[in-house]
Amino acid sequence: MSLPPGPSAPRALQTLRWGVRPMRFMRDCHERYGDVFTVKIAQEGTWVMLADPEHVKQVFTGDPRVFHAGEGNQILLPLVGDRSVLLLDEGEHMRERKLLLPPFHGKRMERYGELMRGIAEQEIARWPRGERLELHPRMQALTLEVIIRAVLGVEEGPRLDRIRSVLQDLLRDVMDIRSAALIAMLGPQRFRRLPMVRKAMVPSDDVLFEEIARRREEGDLEEREDILSLLIQARHEDGRPMSDRELRDELVTLLVAGHETTATALSWAVERLVRHPEKLARLQGEVREGKGEYLEAVVRETLRLRPVLPLVVRRLTEPVEIGGHELPAGVSVTPCIYLVHRREDVYPEPHAFRPERFLGQTPGTYTWIPFGGGVRRCLGASFALFEMEQVLAAVMERLELDPVRPEAERVSRRQITLTPRRGAEVVVA
Repeated sequence: MSLPPGPSAPRALQTLRWGVRPMRFMRDCHERYGDVFTVKIAQEGTWVMLADPEHVKQVFTGDPRVFHAGEGNQILLPLVGDRSVLLLDEGEHMRERKLLLPPFHGKRMERYGELMRGIAEQEIARWPRGERLELHPRMQALTLEVIIRAVLGVEEGPRLDRIRSVLQDLLRDVMDIRSAALIAMLGPQRFRRLPMVRKAMVPSDDVLFEEIARRREEGDLEEREDILSLLIQARHEDGRPMSDRELRDELVTLLVAGHETTATALSWAVERLVRHPEKLARLQGEVREGKGEYLEAVVRETLRLRPVLPLVVRRLTEPVEIGGHELPAGVSVTPCIYLVHRREDVYPEPHAFRPERFLGQTPGTYTWIPFGGGVRRCLGASFALFEMEQVLAAVMERLELDPVRPEAERVSRRQITLTPRRGAEVVVA
């Protein structure tokens, strides 16, 4: 067994660098040790980071019994629960994934377009003109509204207001820097057993279990399009329906994963566009003419240059040879989205914002990986891409935007996501 080289600093110092300046940490390691290197992170064990697309392909096409993503995602346990598809492996994962796939594909998914566009237009109309505006909180409000309405199917009124308020409180607590510090110190299992954490989960759990019970009693499930109604009708291979606990865990997974990540990606898209006026003007012109090719390219380039997550994690259940190193069981391999997306041999001028690189080009399966890959590719990838296009189109059709400052916003960590340091500040002209 031989681990690749990596920094010799104590685990605590490596964890600090990973927590405070993850991109700088990854770049420094990559420049010094190459495409395969080892880092040691508190509560995560040993990570072998991978920046070569061939190694990424090996992981994404590898045996799911050997490459455990559920074990690698345990940091999410306190929030999403034991039955989340993100935390399951092997047969359990595939059975749960089959139940969740139908709402996110084909014509059914596209029916959410009208909902997305309507919510976007209402939100944009509230943005102040002529003064500094932080887009990230506004995009969070917008995408939360979309995901609540699409997943739970709740219309305007007191119920929606209550659900919105409870989930906003939950997300605020989850993204708090103190929560991140406690998880790093205690680990996810011990963290979720803390009395204050268990208490904080009660309001959202109560709301979701109430919605599940209410929906089970309604007689119009087959006519409804919301994801909760579809999941209640879904059946396991043995004919069993999903339990209330399964539904709760998957609902939280969809609500959180489909909200925070998309809001951050939209914020980055606008942050990049306002600093490239010629690209902003081109996008506005094509959107207003009803064209969508450049819009799609802008979304893809944003997710390449500013991926919301820096890496994905797979825990090895048995030894595996990667890059000339025989890695032992128990080690985690981490295809590094951030580094793969910055390979100059794949993306000339990798640090430049150039949507044109995706015009007429299909992104590479193992070189464009903002949603991971293989059998663990994000279930909501199509939904997220479609939502980004709908929201950006609404913004481009209606607004003229300027940056507050000429210099680019730096990347900042917000729990496990990478967000604009100043919240994507703009001025709506």
